[in-house]
Amino acid sequence: MKKYMPRIADEVLKSRLEARGAVLVQGPKWCGKSTTAEQLAKSAVYMQNPSMREQNMMLAKADASRFLAGKTPKLIDEWQIIPFIWDAIRFEVDKRGEFGQFLLTGSVTPPSSDEITHSGTGRISCMTMHTMSLFESGDSSGEVSLKKLFDGLGEVRGTSDKSLEDLAFLTCRGGWPMSVGQKKNVALQQAIDYVESLLQSDYSKVDGISRDSGRMNRILKSYARNLGTQANYSTIKSDIVANEEDSISENTIASYLSVLNKLFVTEDLCAWNPNIRSKTAIRTSNTRHFTDPSIAAAALGLGPNDLMNDLKTFGFFFETLCVRDLRIYAQRLNGEVYHYRDKSGLESDAVVHLRDGRYGLVEVKLFSQEHIDEGASNLLTLQERIDTSRMKKASFLMVLTGTPYAYRREDGVIVAPLATLAP
Repeated sequence: MKKYMPRIADEVLKSRLEARGAVLVQGPKWCGKSTTAEQLAKSAVYMQNPSMREQNMMLAKADASRFLAGKTPKLIDEWQIIPFIWDAIRFEVDKRGEFGQFLLTGSVTPPSSDEITHSGTGRISCMTMHTMSLFESGDSSGEVSLKKLFDGLGEVRGTSDKSLEDLAFLTCRGGWPMSVGQKKNVALQQAIDYVESLLQSDYSKVDGISRDSGRMNRILKSYARNLGTQANYSTIKSDIVANEEDSISENTIASYLSVLNKLFVTEDLCAWNPNIRSKTAIRTSNTRHFTDPSIAAAALGLGPNDLMNDLKTFGFFFETLCVRDLRIYAQRLNGEVYHYRDKSGLESDAVVHLRDGRYGLVEVKLFSQEHIDEGASNLLTLQERIDTSRMKKASFLMVLTGTPYAYRREDGVIVAPLATLAP
């Protein structure tokens, strides 16, 4: 059995479980939810075990309290197979009056169902888990800590040993736990298998609505071609018609994208709305991202060499890689990641915003000094426009790169290779 690699989610999950009767760990299939939950669980029921599925479903319906009995925390893996158990867990949590009773895992957003009558608010905490960050997979030196940047501690120093070719491989490999430590061809196959599995059956299990696999594939490809942009349904429709010769409505696109979101295949960045001195309108459209950049690569049939031969495309994929890692690190710090852009074109590719109001502005630039200078200039201009009489000043400005060295520029902007970042 492969040795468990510690995850940043371990501490997040432990903290959530100490403060709630039950915690739902949700996220993309194969990201390691069950394995992480097992590290805390004292007993478990696996709903995908074919030899026990019928018996477990019968017991859960006939006697939910007996089904939920056992050492705590009790793990119920892929709970959505028996959605009616949600209300039973909520009731059991109320009856016991104790925290840390149940762990649930699922690869689909909790379904709307007549069998679920209560939201679980106050009893069941929802936690989204991602694939592995570069720090978790051992591909980041971890010398540049986000926490220390927020706290204003220490000098900014670090060295990445990852070349552009290495980063292209890591982008296409993704953060799938099964891919880490494998030979390159085996590692790259994991994302390909993920997309194939998605197109074969996963998308049809969400809401019972019949959808076309070929059309889902075309929408997936179009989404990948619009990675890192604020493409709307009309743009995606035009892209599909131009590239795939498929007639499709915007309502259909919205329906298919809703499925991808519910399966945690896509995870867009919401717009950040700070207090700005100028009257420039802020764009509120979400920025398109997959939960892992390898999904986009696999959907388009691209490998590391393809990215190296098209650095513009590589830049968009690298941005999704950066957003993935920032999301994982921000979660550890009780924060969220957003995107900022106004109608003048001024933007910040990522805004890491903590619950206490502190925030950091981040631009992503793959490698060129000219682009790094441009990113730093954007961040400085944006900082000047923020009304610090109504909100805090940014804790840091950072250009996240694929270059070797981490340092602080004379203008105060931090340049940090992604492969030096840690929570």
